[in-house]
Amino acid sequence: MSFASTARRQDMPPPGGYKPIFYKRNPAKTYFSGYTWIAIYFGVTAVGVFAHYMNWKKVLRDDLERRSGNFAIFPLLLAERDREYLKQLRRNRDEEADLMKNVEGWEVGTWYGEPLYKTLPKGTLVEPTYWDYYVHASSKDYIKRAYLCLWS
Repeated sequence: MSFASTARRQDMPPPGGYKPIFYKRNPAKTYFSGYTWIAIYFGVTAVGVFAHYMNWKKVLRDDLERRSGNFAIFPLLLAERDREYLKQLRRNRDEEADLMKNVEGWEVGTWYGEPLYKTLPKGTLVEPTYWDYYVHASSKDYIKRAYLCLWS
């Protein structure tokens, strides 16, 4: 049987046609008009301005107290930082003395009895580099401090 001899049946719309397509706009229900929204906006803004005005003096007073506290405690924090810095320098010196106690001619703070800084008067504090400051600490502590100084 050949396909040419069979009659084709074309797909047609149903009798009476298809139902109409609904395309009419269906707007959402409005709860407030434009004038009502403007009135609500101005009402909320007025309440916000009033609340800001009522709290502004307290905000200024609290800010003044915070800054006064910072100014009062800042010298104490600097003194504590400097004290800890000097204590660490002392610990480094004591550790150097302990490590080099069996080496002949070694004096702490010198290179085999030769001063490192010949032009400075005796007793002058020479601030060490980071490597010298963290010489007896772990490398993790040194890296943490170096990155803190780089990024802050």
